[in-house]
Amino acid sequence: MPELDIQISIDDEGWPEEPALLALTQKVFAAAADYLVREEDQPFPKIPPEVSLVFTDDDSIRAINAEWRGMDKPTNVLSFPAFPLEPGGMPGPMLGDIVIARQTVEREAVDLDKSFDDHLTHLLVHGFLHLFGYDHMEKDEAEEMETLETRILAGLGLSDPYAGQDPIM
Repeated sequence: MPELDIQISIDDEGWPEEPALLALTQKVFAAAADYLVREEDQPFPKIPPEVSLVFTDDDSIRAINAEWRGMDKPTNVLSFPAFPLEPGGMPGPMLGDIVIARQTVEREAVDLDKSFDDHLTHLLVHGFLHLFGYDHMEKDEAEEMETLETRILAGLGLSDPYAGQDPIM
């Protein structure tokens, strides 16, 4: 199983404590990395690459989303790969950053009738795949990424978050 160096910053009081977030993140990323290695032949460097996570609020992610994507609204998760990477390419020493907004995750979990942890797990997988070059800008990319998400989540005992929906683009 590939190793990762996971760094966490909590910038909002409503998040669970750091040990709980780290434990969940380690479990989710281990499952995702293992799946990518086993099923997608994803290589990993010998030295564990770093992933930085920021658990923040809607106001902060809205500012980041406006600055980096030109979208002046909060979103659930943003991923910033440290280096351009195509799926299947060798990652560098730093994978990148994932930023997640608590209030949006909470609202969406209620709307989707899912637990907070289950929805957060999905968003962690989603953000992690972006760091490996997966995207959903085109329909075929979205189908590939959503298939990977669904299979990784199934390995974690979670249902298909996209059941009955068209691919998100």
